[in-house]
Amino acid sequence: MADVKLMLTPYLSFNGNAAEAMRFYKSVIGGELKMETFEEAKAPYGPGEKDRIIHATLKYGDFLLMAADGRADMKVVFGDNVNLSITGPDAERLTGIFNGFAKGGKVTMPLAKQFWGDTFGMLADKFGVHWMISISAQPM
Repeated sequence: MADVKLMLTPYLSFNGNAAEAMRFYKSVIGGELKMETFEEAKAPYGPGEKDRIIHATLKYGDFLLMAADGRADMKVVFGDNVNLSITGPDAERLTGIFNGFAKGGKVTMPLAKQFWGDTFGMLADKFGVHWMISISAQPM
């Protein structure tokens, strides 16, 4: 089997101030910042969530930092607000990674097709490390 590119990216979660944090990181690091709110993404949202950031990226060369605001009813606990995100197109490989990390861990969002087109899931492994697995619908 040929090697398929996987990408590992830190993904930060915030309590409603992801836009402020990402603008700060851009001011320090530079690069291109893209942000999208729940409303702009046409994602389902609850009271007080339409202007929260559903996804933000800061890209500078090969450097990539991603972030989002947590749901209004789910407080982000700092210390648990960093996820390692693995993204790639190989569904079999990434499903295997997700299932492997799930053994002895805790799945917080089952691996499933999402409204943006990717198959996505979240979990904490048996060591307490938080992971996001995203099987790309589009080529990377």
